[in-house]
Amino acid sequence: MTLNMLFFTITIKFKKMTAEDYLHQQQIKKLRDEYIDRAIQYRSYM
Repeated sequence: MTLNMLFFTITIKFKKMTAEDYLHQQQIKKLRDEYIDRAIQYRSYM
């Protein structure tokens, strides 16, 4: 009789965001939202 066991350990560490990181993420979100809005507008014309 063979008993095979496999164990995984997953560790998640959250990175603390600095003020610069936070502002950068906000800029990315703003640009993405603007891009999506423009894409929706162009798509509605077709």
